[in-house]
Amino acid sequence: MTEINVRELVQLAAVLTEKLAEAEPQMVAVVTRGALNVKNGWRANAAATAGRHARRYPYSIGYDVTPMPGGASAEIGPDKSKAQGPLGNLLEFGSSNNPPHNDGGLALIAEAPAFEAHVAALAEHLGPS
Repeated sequence: MTEINVRELVQLAAVLTEKLAEAEPQMVAVVTRGALNVKNGWRANAAATAGRHARRYPYSIGYDVTPMPGGASAEIGPDKSKAQGPLGNLLEFGSSNNPPHNDGGLALIAEAPAFEAHVAALAEHLGPS
């Protein structure tokens, strides 16, 4: 199991309470960049592992960013309404006949250090009050 250090996020939360108006659009940008990178990584991983039976599956992977007070959240993954999007659960998590690919999980792990660095940089930029 991979752990992600959230110390910078806790520090940023303290700063955000005082500099929320300045920080919110920047947090949305950080989350959007991270989501785009995970999507691209997932697509690349899926293109390498999906094989000939799921050639269109990588193109079903997208993301949505939802701004919220203090930042944003992102949902990243296959869109079931797109070609071969419904194969996402089977390809990602496997079945009794197929091993899991974990393409999205690997993309998330690959992006975590950069995301943490961007959050830390934002916290440093906003600085203490």
